[in-house]
Amino acid sequence: MFKEQYQVWLEKVQDPELSAEIKGLTDDEDIKDRFYKDLEFGTAGLRGKLGVGTNRMNVYTVGKATQGLAQYLLNHFEKPSLVIAYDSRIKSDVFAELSASILAANGVKVYLFESLRPTPMLSFAVRHLGTDSGIVITASHNPTIYNGYKVYGSDGGQITDETATETFNEISKVDAFTGVKHMSFEDGKASGLIEIIGEDVDKVYYEKVKQLVVRPELVKEKAGELKIIYTPIHGTGNIPIRRVLSELGFTQVEIVKEQELPDGNFPTAPYPNPEVPQVFELALKLAETVNPDIIMGTDPDADRISAVVKGDDGYQILTGNQMGMLLTEYILSARKDLGQLQPTDAIIKTIVTSDLCKHICDGYGVQMMEVLTGFKYIAEIVQNFQETNSNKFLLGFEESYGYLSGEFVRDKDAVIAATLIAEMALYYKTQGKTLYDALQDIYSKYIYTVEDVIAVEMDGASGQEKMKELIDSLRNNPPTQLGNEQISVVEDYGTSTRRNLETKEEETINLPKSNVIKFKFKDGGWFVVRPSGTEPKIKLYFYIEGNNKEQAQANLAAIKSEVQNKLFAN
Repeated sequence: MFKEQYQVWLEKVQDPELSAEIKGLTDDEDIKDRFYKDLEFGTAGLRGKLGVGTNRMNVYTVGKATQGLAQYLLNHFEKPSLVIAYDSRIKSDVFAELSASILAANGVKVYLFESLRPTPMLSFAVRHLGTDSGIVITASHNPTIYNGYKVYGSDGGQITDETATETFNEISKVDAFTGVKHMSFEDGKASGLIEIIGEDVDKVYYEKVKQLVVRPELVKEKAGELKIIYTPIHGTGNIPIRRVLSELGFTQVEIVKEQELPDGNFPTAPYPNPEVPQVFELALKLAETVNPDIIMGTDPDADRISAVVKGDDGYQILTGNQMGMLLTEYILSARKDLGQLQPTDAIIKTIVTSDLCKHICDGYGVQMMEVLTGFKYIAEIVQNFQETNSNKFLLGFEESYGYLSGEFVRDKDAVIAATLIAEMALYYKTQGKTLYDALQDIYSKYIYTVEDVIAVEMDGASGQEKMKELIDSLRNNPPTQLGNEQISVVEDYGTSTRRNLETKEEETINLPKSNVIKFKFKDGGWFVVRPSGTEPKIKLYFYIEGNNKEQAQANLAAIKSEVQNKLFAN
């Protein structure tokens, strides 16, 4: 089958770059990987390697997806409209203009940002302009060879499973070479179907971000005292984050010059993920002269952020879980101090995010809610809060360095997070503490925890099959013990069942189905297996509780070793 597709493309590709590429293919395995399937369209849209082929990101696969999305919109809206944003990746601007032109050719009104913008600003623009949908061209923190195409609904959140399925069905009907409508970009603008947007939308967003500060008087009086190093890692965060911080009075912000300008080749960080220590090497070199209170870095589309702070052994990166705990404690303690804390205040986290959050929420008497991995599920809860006026949304986060506060964006937002992290670092500085010190206080106040994530690469068609076999094996023959920890409960989100291994009782999990299995330990803590939704890998999540750091870390090491040696030995 893949050879037939290869022959079709060999004959029909007109794009000069892709034509030269396909004519140069000689390796059968490479050809198979490019053509054995269509690039999958899910609730995260498309994501894949750049290049020629049905299983690659290129003008034909993007065109096909856009035509299908246009048809979906025309099926549901009389005069559909949509916003497009794009990041600094290779061909992001090309795919953005192509998508705008195809949508315009189908009679869809398009608002296109004048230049690159963070993903969360796309989410905001959908809500602010009242459009029916949105697209952002990005592959987030993936390596330079990747790009992607994320679709958003009218609420500003990533589309739901139902919408994604219906859109996929429309995409499947489109012939990539003959079924896509086209209009020149200039004709689209001249007709009014393509409208360029920029500063007018930006200003409203920035004002709303600034209103999220928790202790405005503190920021107003002392923001200039905090020393910050920031790196956008060649992405979209440079202008928005520096502008918001500057307007709030954070005047001591040093930028990592080598990583300041947008560059899809990511010359200083081939894997532009702010949770990877190597991306901070230049920032740490700058820190030798600046001596900052905090270092912050964002991924290419500025929806994820991580921070480096001074610890017992020099500078260290805080994990996504640790930052989430710090923000939860800071926001709740501030609301308590200011007399604003309410029982209906709510924090939302994902099922693979640290349970220390629950201890903190219980301590302040507020609600903690849990959702599947993916910020669209957090966005759905926020929407429900707004519609029912049942709870006040304070913070949503996931272990993979994504955070959100406020109701005007419905995706993780590194611009918002940078603002809150800077304020939090400032507050603890006035207390004579670093964020590392504040984290140790949290452990002392509640319980010591350690978390870890292991990603096992499973590339290509064979990798997909092996991933399925692993999950099926764990589902049908779950372990009863890992390390010294006895497993008491198995939660299978693929079958929506929670099974107590001791009592044999079963109950239904009231969340959407997802191919994830969670093993809960009798004495606290858990282990989760989850195939990535956006990358060819399977992820293993660990959360361990202990009386102290040494005990927790020893238990984690034993469990990780057993998981890797026994469950994933082959």
